[in-house]
Amino acid sequence: MRPAARLEGVGLSIIRRMNVGAPVGAVSLGLGEPSWPLPEAAVRALGRTDGACAYGPNEGLQDLRDAVAGLYGVSKASVMIGAGSQGVLFSLFQAWSEPGRAVLVPDPGFVAYPTLARLAGAVPVTYPLGTGGRLDAAALIAALKEHPEAAMAIVNHPGNPCGGGADPGDLARVADACRDAGVILVSDEVYGELYLGARPTRLVDVSDYGVSVSSVSKAWGAPGLRVGWAVGDPGILEPARLIHNYMTTAAARPCQEAALALIADSATVLPAARLALRKRWDALASALASGLGMTASIPAGAFYFWLSLPPAFADDPLPFCLRLRDEAEVIVVPGLAFGRLGNDYVRLSFAGEPGTIAEGVRRLAPFWR
Repeated sequence: MRPAARLEGVGLSIIRRMNVGAPVGAVSLGLGEPSWPLPEAAVRALGRTDGACAYGPNEGLQDLRDAVAGLYGVSKASVMIGAGSQGVLFSLFQAWSEPGRAVLVPDPGFVAYPTLARLAGAVPVTYPLGTGGRLDAAALIAALKEHPEAAMAIVNHPGNPCGGGADPGDLARVADACRDAGVILVSDEVYGELYLGARPTRLVDVSDYGVSVSSVSKAWGAPGLRVGWAVGDPGILEPARLIHNYMTTAAARPCQEAALALIADSATVLPAARLALRKRWDALASALASGLGMTASIPAGAFYFWLSLPPAFADDPLPFCLRLRDEAEVIVVPGLAFGRLGNDYVRLSFAGEPGTIAEGVRRLAPFWR
C-alpha cells in the first residue's frame, strides 16, 4: 500500500528533527514555546466543572467569538474559531487553494506554509523578505504580477524565524494589491501581541481586506490549549469553517472556555507576557555580547533571533547544527528549514528560561569563535 500522492516529500520538519535523538541534558534554543507559567485565568477556567462536557459548538463559543471580535473591532460574524492557528491556516488553505494555483509564501518563513500549500495541491512560490526579515511590499507585489494564477498570499509579522515586522504603508500596499489581483491575503499575526518595543501594526489597522490569524498560544502563553481564530470577510471564512468542522468538529470546549478567560484578562496577561519576554531578551542579548562580542538588534516581536553562521560552515549548515547538538549539547534550528534565503543563518529561540538561554549561548559560543 502507498499513502496518498499529496504526502510525497512531506515529513517531520527540520525543527522537530533537530530534537529527535538529542543528547539527554541538551539545552534547547530550538522550539518556540512560552516557558512562563500558564496564566491563572486559564488555570481557574480549566479547573471548573460544569456538568457534561459538550461539543463545540462548531462555530465556537459565542462569548469567545464576541471576545475576539472585541480585540479587532469587528462583528462576531467576522470571526472563525479553530483548533489553534494551525487548524485555522489548514482550513483556509484547503478552502482557497487548489491544483494549478500558486500560494505566495515568505522566504525565510514559517516551515508550515509551503507544506500546507502542497497538501492542498497548490504550488508554494516564495517571495523574499527585506532587511531584518521585514515585509518587503515591492517583492510581494512583484510575485503577484509574476504569478497571476496565485490563489493566496501569506504574510507573517512579527515573523518566524526573523522576528521582523511590517511597516503600515507596506502592509496597506500589499492588501490593495491582493484585492486588485483577486488573491486571498492571509496575515499571520500570532506574535502580534508579543513585542518588546512599539506595538506591531495589524492588517485590520490599515485595510478592510484580507484575513488575520492569531491564537492564545504565544502572547497569552497557552500553546497547549490549541485555540486560534481568523478574522475577516465572512464570505472568505465560511468555506474554511466548513473544512474545519469536518476536520475536527470544533476546538475543545474546556479549552475555548480557558481561552475566553485569558482574553477577558488581557489587561493582566499581556503585560506580564511582555515582561517575561523582556527578561528573556535581556538574557539573550547579554549572552551574545559576552560570548560572541555581538550587539543584537531588538526584533519587532516574537522570541526568535536570526544568527549568522560562521562562514566556514555556511555551505553545509545542517551537519554543523547536528554537531552543535551532539558535541556542544545545544539545539538550534538551521535557517535552511525556513527557506533558501535562510541558508547562512541559524534560528535561536529565546522563549526558554533566562538561565537556559544564557547556558545555551555559552555552549555554542566556542563554535563561532
